[in-house]
Amino acid sequence: MSINQLILRNLKKNLKNYYLYVFALIFSVALYFSFVTLQYDPAMDATKGTIKGAASIRAASILLVAIVSIFLLYANNIFIKRRSKEIGLFQLIGMTKSRIFRILSAENFILYFSSLLIGIFLGFSASRLIIMILFKITKVNAVAKLHFSMHALIQTLIIFSAIYLLVMLINYLFIKRQTILGLFRVISSTEGKLKKMSVFEIIMGIVGLVLIGVGYYVSSKLFDGDFVTMVQLFSAMIFILASVIIGTYLFYKGSVSFIFHLIRKKKDGYLNINEVLSLSSIMFRMKSNALLLTIITTVSALAIGLLSLSYISYYSAEKTAKTHVAADFAIIDPNKAETFENALTDHKISFSDKRIDVLQVKANLKSILESDLDTLMANSSALPLSVVSEKDVKGVEVSPKETVFTGYDDLMEKFMTLKDSGQIELKAKKETFQLDYLGLRKDFIVSSYFTNGGSPTAIVDNKVFEQLRAGLDPKLQKKSTIFIGVTIKDEAKLEKANQIFKDLKISEDIDHDSRLEMSMNQKQSIGLAMFIVGFLGLTFLITSGCILYFKQMGEGEEEKPNYTILRKLGFTQGDLLRGIRAKQLFSFGIPLVVGLSHSYFAVQSGWFLFGAEVWTPMIIVMVLYTALYSIFGVLSVLYYKKVIKEAL
Repeated sequence: MSINQLILRNLKKNLKNYYLYVFALIFSVALYFSFVTLQYDPAMDATKGTIKGAASIRAASILLVAIVSIFLLYANNIFIKRRSKEIGLFQLIGMTKSRIFRILSAENFILYFSSLLIGIFLGFSASRLIIMILFKITKVNAVAKLHFSMHALIQTLIIFSAIYLLVMLINYLFIKRQTILGLFRVISSTEGKLKKMSVFEIIMGIVGLVLIGVGYYVSSKLFDGDFVTMVQLFSAMIFILASVIIGTYLFYKGSVSFIFHLIRKKKDGYLNINEVLSLSSIMFRMKSNALLLTIITTVSALAIGLLSLSYISYYSAEKTAKTHVAADFAIIDPNKAETFENALTDHKISFSDKRIDVLQVKANLKSILESDLDTLMANSSALPLSVVSEKDVKGVEVSPKETVFTGYDDLMEKFMTLKDSGQIELKAKKETFQLDYLGLRKDFIVSSYFTNGGSPTAIVDNKVFEQLRAGLDPKLQKKSTIFIGVTIKDEAKLEKANQIFKDLKISEDIDHDSRLEMSMNQKQSIGLAMFIVGFLGLTFLITSGCILYFKQMGEGEEEKPNYTILRKLGFTQGDLLRGIRAKQLFSFGIPLVVGLSHSYFAVQSGWFLFGAEVWTPMIIVMVLYTALYSIFGVLSVLYYKKVIKEAL
């Protein structure tokens, strides 16, 4: 057999065994080329808009290269070790290390650059689709065209050629350093197996569970008022990060084996075939993969958490706009309101408007605040508060001695939690009113211009309101004391009304708001971040899933003699597959469940900073991630099925 025939034969064998590696490489190249193409596409100007947008795409490209590089280096490390016996045999028949390296380099060159060219072609073909997805997410009204960029092609070739050279360097060093005897022992030495649980490992496992639990507890208290300074918040975040990551490592290093050891001990060592193939295998192998699983779990949690938070902000855009704009259009200048309403009438757009007088007074809220704000504010007994009359609010009736609060931002409520009842003081220039606080309504009746960044609005009796108006402190008042809310009756004409609002240049004044415009702006800015995080998360999911799949391939080949013995003892293929399915459920399920758990607590600790809805967007992200991740578990079961079939 000639060298060329040997190369082609090995190439065919590797392509058959490592098709997922080729797929992941093609996918990564295609995605990277598409991302780089976005930077040079003229149609992207409408989406990037600012330097920040362009920088985000460039940063995403760099992160994508980092993820792909780590994956390729790790996968190559698995493959070169798996072929160590083959390399040893080549040396035994008289081949020099240099010739063996040239053979491997030729194989990798054909496989790698074929995948690279296919990936570039697919990336170019899919670039228009990716731009269309981005335009759809960011609500950009532009036409996506197929655009080929020579800059993107050159950049892609340079980056992936550099990765290839790095892979070849690692292969060269591996072949050069190994002896013939060492090459035949590489596989047996790479997978450490735990034979007996020591006291130290039991303690380590318990400590891992405790650290994760403590990290979760502190994260749940992060914004509950226990940490009120930036130093305390930063220190708490560092503690949570360190506690959870170290706890995760110890969990894989000791906790999993400890838990399975307890299950095994409870059964007095009598395990059926399913438990032998699942529990015992995981118990013995999890320890040696602790670092890899910790990295996969941590980055998975980060990807799920960031995507959940960005989707929360995107999903909550309309609700957030409602909290800041209490009507379709909020205007504080009566002249501009009249101009806008006349324009709506000219265009035959029916509308209704409401006008509410809004005063600013000093309020003492100490008795109804659940947290002590003295560390956050210089004087919590004289907070600025907007006040309106009950006659301007439908469905609210209060006596001269009562008040109701309405409209409270989720973020503000987290830091300034209000009790259900108590007494407050409203201070005019010469008079102070003591009122019974009757509770909080959720609806917003004036725009954020009047609410000082999300604080509630007090509804008082009209007589009290007039007395407060008579003794106002001019220094506290806004430049306007009237809120004018315009609501379009036919929602189908809202976009046309919004265009009129923009054409009249009323929207240029930051004190005048359009609910639709605010929602669209938020979706546009958050949509780009969600798009980038989503594709980076998808890349990591595929690469990490492939790594776990490759590990299962190695374990399957190593355990093949055991399957042969079990088949000869009379166990059927179905008997073995039931145990294998349970094993894959643990192998892929444990990192997934731990990653989902980490991301859940991370999102729960600060979701209110990003939007008003949490459960729906978070569940959607987690379900999609789980479904895609499960594909690799199914592929692993199919591979084991093939191994078991060939075992006899």
